[in-house]
Amino acid sequence: MSVYKRGGVYWYKFLFQGQLIRETTRTNSKTVAREAERVRRRELELASNRIPKRQRSQLFSVAAREWLLTKNALAPKSLERLSHHVSTLSEEFGRRLACDIAVDDITKLRGKRISAGLAPRTINYEISALRSILKIQGLWSGIADDLDRQGIKKLSERHDVGRAISAKDEQKLLDAIAASRSPALLPLFVLAIDTGLRASELRSLRRRDLTLVWENQKITEGALIVPKSKTEAGTGRMVPLTSRVAAVLTSWLSRFTEADEDSYVFPRHRVGMAGNVRRPFIWDVDLAQPIGEWKTAWRLACNEAGLRYRWHDCRHSFVSRLAENAQVSEETIKSLAGHVSKRMLERYSHIRTEAKRDAIAVLNQRSLNAGWTNDWAQSNKSEKPRI
Repeated sequence: MSVYKRGGVYWYKFLFQGQLIRETTRTNSKTVAREAERVRRRELELASNRIPKRQRSQLFSVAAREWLLTKNALAPKSLERLSHHVSTLSEEFGRRLACDIAVDDITKLRGKRISAGLAPRTINYEISALRSILKIQGLWSGIADDLDRQGIKKLSERHDVGRAISAKDEQKLLDAIAASRSPALLPLFVLAIDTGLRASELRSLRRRDLTLVWENQKITEGALIVPKSKTEAGTGRMVPLTSRVAAVLTSWLSRFTEADEDSYVFPRHRVGMAGNVRRPFIWDVDLAQPIGEWKTAWRLACNEAGLRYRWHDCRHSFVSRLAENAQVSEETIKSLAGHVSKRMLERYSHIRTEAKRDAIAVLNQRSLNAGWTNDWAQSNKSEKPRI
């Protein structure tokens, strides 16, 4: 080793694999200069032998934020979901080093989410996000082995397409929604169950997407064009409006007298409570921005009605009711609902089969009531064959 002083600071100089290394240490301390030379030589030796430099483990919250930044190319909805999981995971592990998270922490987290009543799919998504964060840190392989040894697997998820809301349950929901603190929930629910629009499609509706006929300040008929859908088949489809959709839209649209063609049908707003009876009212309306989420209002309405439905079950109800009518063709269902998955079509095929059986059962009952079957059987009774 060779350390020398030049221009008031120390330099080091040494040969490494025949190459002269000469660099300044930017210090006037000889002790620090010798340590700098030793560290530099070690760096070269590690690189020459392809030994990776050991990285210091990060706080989990920092690792999670850096991982989320690599997902900016995802769709906004997917990015929103990952951001939510990063937030919940950071609440659990944010102040710990990523390397300190073990399989016991994951099993405890999963048990905690199950106790909180979260759906298996939501829990699996959160664990998947945790796995990705730890994997990029090179910390997942050991945890995965421990999970396999303990026989811990993904939670079983529901893969059905949902369930239709019965007429009785629909009335219970309407009664609960009428008492909701969210004035927008009633028109949102009626539109969803009578048009089959997804939540994202309802949110994107603008005034220009509605074709309405007004008479005496009431909407008597109309239709809507879906401006944006998650599928190509769903975008641009036309759905006529039922009479009760026309009724709720009359009341809802009349609230926003300053709206124009570019205004959202369901604009962003805030809800307050007024008077001694605490009636909800809308304020701070932004017609140029769409409404946010209404998951909390929907959950509270379901709880009030003593029911448990997903919002997407409104769309399932719409398509199921179309499928129950044998006169509605499959092409008409697709035209009104947009994309219908193979699994959904299988479910609706079952509904159609049941509807056809019920129709034949009606004809059969008419024949029995007329006594035609028994008369024909008696008149065509043949003698027993002789042996």
